Amino acid sequence: MDRARAAELLARERARVERALAELGEREDAGELSHLDQHPADYASELFDAQLEEGLAERLREELKAIERAEMRLEDDTYGQSVESGEPIPDARLELIPWAERTAEEQAAFERLSG
Repeated sequence: MDRARAAELLARERARVERALAELGEREDAGELSHLDQHPADYASELFDAQLEEGLAERLREELKAIERAEMRLEDDTYGQSVESGEPIPDARLELIPWAERTAEEQAAFERLSG
C-alpha cells in the first residue's frame, strides 16, 4: 500500500475514534437529570448503560493506541509489515483495518494465545 493511501486511512480512522470518544464523553458529562429516588430497575438500566459505554470507550482507546502505533510504523517505513514476522500484511487487510499489526493468520494465533 502506498504511503499516501495509508496516511489517508489512518487519519480517517483517527478522526472516527476521536469523534466517538468525544461523543461518549459528552453523554457522560450530561449525567442523570433527576435526583429523585429511582426505581431499582431504572438504576440497573443506567448501571448497565454506563458499563456498556465504559467498555466501548476502552475499546476505542485501545484502537486509538493501535492507530498511533501504525502512524509510527508509517514514519519508520515499516507500515504494512507484520510486527511479529516482518511478512507483508495484504493491502486488502490494511484497507479494512489500517492499524493491523499482523497478518490475519498471525492475529488469529495471537488472539488464541492471549485469550
